[in-house]
Amino acid sequence: MQQELVFYTNPQSRGNIAHWMLEELGVPYRPVVLAYGDAMKSPEYLAINPMGKVPAIRHGDRIVTEGAAICAYLADAFPDAGLAPAPADRADYYRWLFFAASCLEAAWTDKAAGWLPSPEQQRMFGYGSFELTVDTLAKAVAGKRYIAGDRFSAADVYVGRSVGYGIEFGELGNWPELVKYWNALKDRPALARATAQAESWQQA
Repeated sequence: MQQELVFYTNPQSRGNIAHWMLEELGVPYRPVVLAYGDAMKSPEYLAINPMGKVPAIRHGDRIVTEGAAICAYLADAFPDAGLAPAPADRADYYRWLFFAASCLEAAWTDKAAGWLPSPEQQRMFGYGSFELTVDTLAKAVAGKRYIAGDRFSAADVYVGRSVGYGIEFGELGNWPELVKYWNALKDRPALARATAQAESWQQA
């Protein structure tokens, strides 16, 4: 018997990354849309994610939070979708998936919030500096359609949408390599489906 897959999200959140991943899988899932505030801080949801944040998934009796972890877990849980390379070929896949989660998002969101570490502070931060982080990723995608090999993978879901958000917020658009990378991903049918569904939830 197939285990139920439950997706906790809000249409104005990073849950949209996990939503895209779920649509790429093409498997049934049950969305639970939570409003900010009381719903996310309720005892019922805090039992799912003590941080009181989305996204989260429950797959049978397994709970996974954090967008990059959700993408990696789902790729492994549903191998028929082909969204993870073979185990021996996962070096770039893991490297850039978690680079985006640990360095890229922190770097551009800090900048968007109007704060950057001073040269003296940079060694305290995993991303060092905004320019170093973004230059590193731009070089990684230069001349490539996908971030980890010659096939679309869960790493492209997380890295691609993180880049897309950074471009939309006006922080990453000065790197043509990143713009080209995102432009090659943003019209995927699964992303269009997830976006349309999220918009319908927002309007409900």
